[in-house]
Amino acid sequence: MSKLARQGRMSSQSRRGVRTATALGAASLGLVALSACEKPSPMVTVTVGDDSVTTEAACYDDGKAIPSINGKSVPQGELRKCLAKAPEETISVDTGEKVRIGVDPKTAHDGWLVLVDGSGVLPERLKKTYYSLPGNELFQEQEPGKPPVTKKRVQLTVVQTSGGDFNGVWHITLKNTSGE
Repeated sequence: MSKLARQGRMSSQSRRGVRTATALGAASLGLVALSACEKPSPMVTVTVGDDSVTTEAACYDDGKAIPSINGKSVPQGELRKCLAKAPEETISVDTGEKVRIGVDPKTAHDGWLVLVDGSGVLPERLKKTYYSLPGNELFQEQEPGKPPVTKKRVQLTVVQTSGGDFNGVWHITLKNTSGE
């Protein structure tokens, strides 16, 4: 075999090796990238007038009960921590405006509650993807025997529930802009 023929053959073998190595490297990188991905948590959107804010869950583990965070059993106090987390998003609400809340279809299927400053707003859980509330009522606080007090800010919390468990918690601050 001539020297030229051997160079051509080596070149062909060498190209095949490079292609094989490239394919194996790409497959390995793809597997590493997939293993690093987490499923995104469902989002909650609050709309007031023309403004909207969307927030990720303060606590969520693919629909599992909150005392099981990231696949690990944790004390019941974890639920209190989730409920106490500060909201990352704020939206302004003026007198007479409606506060519209939208949730993921999975959240709606399981059921969800609306809390304002930790107290339930509705008598039972919702099973639809959308609900609206009169904004001005959300800022009223009344203690027995005292006149109502209008708050400047409240924390709106959406809680995904299923079978008595809390499966997800989302927080948004509502800022009262009436009278500004």
